[in-house]
Amino acid sequence: MRIFGKGRHRPSASWRQATDRAFTLIGDGRYEDAGALLTRAADLEPWLSESWFNLALLHKFRHDWEQARAAGLRAVALLDRETGAPDWWNVGIAATALQDWPLARRAWQAYGLRVPGAAAANGEPVGMELGSAAVRLSPEGEAEVVWGRRLDPARIEVLSIPLPSSGRRWGEVVLHDGVPHGERSTAAGHSYPVFDEIELWAPSPVPTWVVLLEAATEADRDALEQLAADAGFAAEDWSSSVRLLCRMCSESRMPSDEGDGEHLDPHDHSEPGHPGPLGHRTDGQLWVPERECGVAAPASLVKGLLDGWVADSPDSRDWRDLEEVC
Repeated sequence: MRIFGKGRHRPSASWRQATDRAFTLIGDGRYEDAGALLTRAADLEPWLSESWFNLALLHKFRHDWEQARAAGLRAVALLDRETGAPDWWNVGIAATALQDWPLARRAWQAYGLRVPGAAAANGEPVGMELGSAAVRLSPEGEAEVVWGRRLDPARIEVLSIPLPSSGRRWGEVVLHDGVPHGERSTAAGHSYPVFDEIELWAPSPVPTWVVLLEAATEADRDALEQLAADAGFAAEDWSSSVRLLCRMCSESRMPSDEGDGEHLDPHDHSEPGHPGPLGHRTDGQLWVPERECGVAAPASLVKGLLDGWVADSPDSRDWRDLEEVC
């Protein structure tokens, strides 16, 4: 995180000492004290882009987006290279947080990304087609990695149904940092970065429900997920999709497929035989009919959705204990 000058001249010893001490304080969460030191460093070496980059970084940590944008613009004005500088990326994050779309577009282009000419009515860039990624919600708390669709380099729309402990909902858009912390790989060999959430960018009006299902087969479970998707909402079998991982495993390269039956994933720190958030494995059986399922749907629809699912195959399906949890 310590960025030192390489261009016009070597920064002074006082600048280095103030900067080093500031980042130590940032690591301890003492942002106010760090800010005073980084402001002093910028006063000492105002012609160094690194002075302003470091201040912009601090303001990003504090979610002070006006200050982050201002410091970031000072940093990029002093750059000695045209593209690829992380200074532009931080400007893009700040501009996205503030919905300053002309500046966001300029920042991504200056970084070297292709930004299509299309824009929404409010100027928001659309059609960047960055694909899927994972995002770590509440990275400093009870972190949870969920799947989503990248809207642009700084935002992800959450497509998984987060657990209630995250305080997040299906369909929300979160602002995320630019440096991935970990990867998730698939059996097909594709790898997807895991970005850390910075803050909620756009909330979702759709509540999260938890329900216990009796699904005789995987096909029965799949039918509910498809029924919810066809209605424009979502259902997710948390008994299969949730794993408990330590931080080291979560921030490494991890397969996204869950173990089944007697397969023991050495990175899974949950307990065998417990459906739902406590574990995704079973005690040797290939299928456990009782499933803990998350459902993202309006209150006016959720019971009808579940009843319709049961009505399609009443001998193999049932539900109980529906509860709104987020």
